[in-house]
Amino acid sequence: MTATQGLDAAVTTAAVTTSRTGRRRPPRLGKRPLTFDYVSFLLVFLVLPVAIFVIFVISPFVQAVYYSMTNWTGFSPEMDFVGLANFVRLFTDSTFMQAMGNNIVLAIAVPLITLSIALVFASMITVGGPSTGQVRGLAGSSFYRVVSFFPYVIPAIVIGILWALIYSPEGLLNGILDAAGLNVNGFAWLGDERTAMGASIFVIIWGMVGFYMVLFIAAIKGIPSEIYEASRIDGAGRFRTTISITLPLIRDNVQTAYIYIGILALDAFVYMAALNATGGPGNTTLVMSQYLYRTAFEKSQFGLASAMGVVLAVVTLLFAAIVFLVNRFTGGKDDEGRL
Repeated sequence: MTATQGLDAAVTTAAVTTSRTGRRRPPRLGKRPLTFDYVSFLLVFLVLPVAIFVIFVISPFVQAVYYSMTNWTGFSPEMDFVGLANFVRLFTDSTFMQAMGNNIVLAIAVPLITLSIALVFASMITVGGPSTGQVRGLAGSSFYRVVSFFPYVIPAIVIGILWALIYSPEGLLNGILDAAGLNVNGFAWLGDERTAMGASIFVIIWGMVGFYMVLFIAAIKGIPSEIYEASRIDGAGRFRTTISITLPLIRDNVQTAYIYIGILALDAFVYMAALNATGGPGNTTLVMSQYLYRTAFEKSQFGLASAMGVVLAVVTLLFAAIVFLVNRFTGGKDDEGRL
């Protein structure tokens, strides 16, 4: 028997055997045997995390929603269910609405300015060096990285207290301006409605820009250098390279950073309380978290304060959803159409 004949016989035998025994069906999903390894994997990596999330995240939030519909004082077991009365009271409270407006201003200004500055610095440190030779950052970029990141390692409360002293009428800022020939006459930067919010925003940006610069540096270093070399050959300048190459390739990092710093801006309790614990002149720097703390611990109205917390949580979720939608509608998708 030749080799060809032997192969044909084997194929025929296999076909007959298959027709007799039937085609083997692939195992179905969900029919996996419950071995010890499989069950332990489900318990450790699925059941346990979900249980922890429900107990420590979902359950407290549900409790807060319930408390927001009561008149609980926070220091007694008695509470009466009042329905949506606390929410109606909030949205007719001019002080709370002003605090919400201040939070919205922070959520717009702080992420936009902070991330823009951080992206510029990160581009300069990574790919903003000489336009000839190897693609690299500015000379001494390691020094700039350390100096820019230094404010982030300082606790927020310390930053707030330091800048409150700097902004005081007898502080360092007025001293420098007076020495430069600008007689500000002991101007109170945090005590004037025209400058209180702007001065507060500057402090938050000063404290956060270094962290996001380091985040963007790590993202930019993941971009192949050949892409920058090709853009250089095509004659693209640094600004065009940043807008057309760097920003689109680190879009996901920018989106994540925008959400994180936006959440910080929507809270901003530590910075604002340290800079101006009273909420600033005419409540120009008052934020919802400050007003919540004042309502709960100074007025003993924990039910109303819980309603403020629920509103703040909803605003935060809406902010994150808006960022995701804007990213999607502006082209933030990969080849498979996912974010």
